[in-house]
Amino acid sequence: MTRQRGGPPDLVLQDAAVQAGDRLLWSGVNLSVQAGEFVAVLGPNGVGKSTLVKALLGLVPLAAGSITVLGRPAGEANEQIGYLPQRRSFVERLPVRGIDIVRLGLDGTRWGLPLPGATRWSARARAQQARVREVLALVDAQDYADRPVGQLSGGEQQRLLVAQALAARPRMLLLDEPLDSLDLPNQSAVAALISRICRADGVTVVMVAHDVNPIQSYLDRVVYIAAGGAVSGTPREVINSATLSRLYGTEIEVLSTSDGRLVVVGQPEAPALHSDRHAH
Repeated sequence: MTRQRGGPPDLVLQDAAVQAGDRLLWSGVNLSVQAGEFVAVLGPNGVGKSTLVKALLGLVPLAAGSITVLGRPAGEANEQIGYLPQRRSFVERLPVRGIDIVRLGLDGTRWGLPLPGATRWSARARAQQARVREVLALVDAQDYADRPVGQLSGGEQQRLLVAQALAARPRMLLLDEPLDSLDLPNQSAVAALISRICRADGVTVVMVAHDVNPIQSYLDRVVYIAAGGAVSGTPREVINSATLSRLYGTEIEVLSTSDGRLVVVGQPEAPALHSDRHAH
């Protein structure tokens, strides 16, 4: 069932901080996300973007502050979260079909096989089959779902992984660099797909991204991590020269190209954040 905005926030971070050994990865993260909002976590490599996602899942403890996810402490509502970790590569000869990858989103935690002819299993199996067909249609992957996943393109594989994350009808999607290693057309297609799911079904999306450009038109808010700190707000409030200069503690310039793409200039790693890594 589609959820409407306006109720309690799905995600709240208050002065959250994470430490790795003696190193403070980030601190002072404050964020409130409503149901059905699309949020990007941005920043250079190595600043702890993926760690933020793991903190939302309760896999990494906070050094300070608090996190509430779907009204509960981090880690206690994971059954209502669809999680897509950083992109996996599939061996070309892997015989597993795309539809099998999607089905893992429903029964990947179960062991063994049902007894033949068990009525309860048959009803459950029919319901699962219907849900798998539903999410395959949602991501427009029906035409290649029966092919071995290792023989599919990167964009096709990523659509199947998004379908897997959606199979159990989550209220929230946590996506760690889902556009990484995809070419620009597939980046745009997958970003549009995720936004459509977010809007149509009221699923809250938190996406770690290296390049904001394929998703900037879909975003409600962003979290930008750098230099041990973080800022959050709407894209216009965060991705600008004044805000990023304050975050980095040095002069940063945000440029807009004629086609609307953003380029961040000034910090050694900053230009890659919003540049086209697939350009020739």
